[in-house]
Amino acid sequence: MSSMTKIEPLGAVRERVLAALRQEIIAGGLRPGDRLVERELAERFGVSRVPVREAIRALVAEGFVHFETPRRTVVRRLTPDDVKELFELREALEVYAAGLAAARATPEDLAEVEELLGLAAAATEAEDAEAITDINSRLHDRIVAMAGNSLLIAALEPVAGRLRWMTRRNEEWPQLLVEHRELYEAIASGDPARAREHALTHVRTNYRSTMRHLFEAPTEHSSA
Repeated sequence: MSSMTKIEPLGAVRERVLAALRQEIIAGGLRPGDRLVERELAERFGVSRVPVREAIRALVAEGFVHFETPRRTVVRRLTPDDVKELFELREALEVYAAGLAAARATPEDLAEVEELLGLAAAATEAEDAEAITDINSRLHDRIVAMAGNSLLIAALEPVAGRLRWMTRRNEEWPQLLVEHRELYEAIASGDPARAREHALTHVRTNYRSTMRHLFEAPTEHSSA
């Protein structure tokens, strides 16, 4: 009796290719200026060119790649303005989310953040850049979720990948761990004003660190 091969739906193939390419860009396997060629990627992933083409279009929409010409797609080169605009958005939304989280967090929420901080500490000790980036992103996502505002989550979701991409090269990991612990303590105190203050300091410090690591030049935040 012969077994039937399960055919992967086109949408699932697209999402698989998209996730792989996105992660490769974030991790630095595909670097700014590198070209994405449909035919080569289709061969590499063992798929048709259609899901590859759709994945590339999604990466354009997410801000990871752009069309240099109608037939040439490359990974974007980040500019200082790209970083500035993203961190201005973070400052507006994440600071507000931290205040809401301080007012609304449950003991279960706080326990989850504590667990993530423990994982972050272990990854920092091991100097595991990929794990640190993943855990820190999950920590920020958890804080936003604790705010209990679905519109905040929806507003930040489209830029989450770009944020990971930008901050991936920031290797001031012990400092990040300290800031995240202080932010957690502020939220756990139940004081929204204190939580907002620590969140604002964290976002602005992270902005300066990211600019320094991306462009090797100290830059002050426009609203600092």
